[in-house]
Amino acid sequence: MTLQDVLLAVVGLVAVAGGVAVVSTRQLVRAGLWLVVALGAVAVEFLLLGAEFAAWVQVLIYVGAVVVLLLFAVMLTRAPIGPSTDLDRPALPAVLVGAAAGLGLAALFVGVFGQFQVPSPAVGTAERIGDAVFGDWVLPFEVLSILLLAALVGAIVLSRPSAPQETPVAQGSSR
Repeated sequence: MTLQDVLLAVVGLVAVAGGVAVVSTRQLVRAGLWLVVALGAVAVEFLLLGAEFAAWVQVLIYVGAVVVLLLFAVMLTRAPIGPSTDLDRPALPAVLVGAAAGLGLAALFVGVFGQFQVPSPAVGTAERIGDAVFGDWVLPFEVLSILLLAALVGAIVLSRPSAPQETPVAQGSSR
């Protein structure tokens, strides 16, 4: 067992603990901050695996954009940021479903990759990734950008305060 294996395991535990904290906290702002921890740990995992480009994309897009968008949405919509008791659900069914899904995925992962040596792909560069994204995958990339723009416009429209309704005054009515 190498130092990289130990670091991968420790940072993986931090990511899992951050994910558990995201779904178990009762305060929305704290859930957003725990999401930063979980996504940052995933970025460190990418760095440890030698995928620097993927690590910086993780930091810029997920930590830098998604979490900031979540926190701005909370601030703009004036959502309650304290503990919320109206959304409480029984925890046992959620734990059972989560544990079953995790065990199923682990069994699938071990069954598929447990006995096989997976060949590593050719080393990727930013140029090769750019050629793939803007060559073969340009249409899905543009559709995604339009979808994100529509979501942003929708968020702006929903966050605007509504104008007060004026009641029309009937003309010619005098007492």
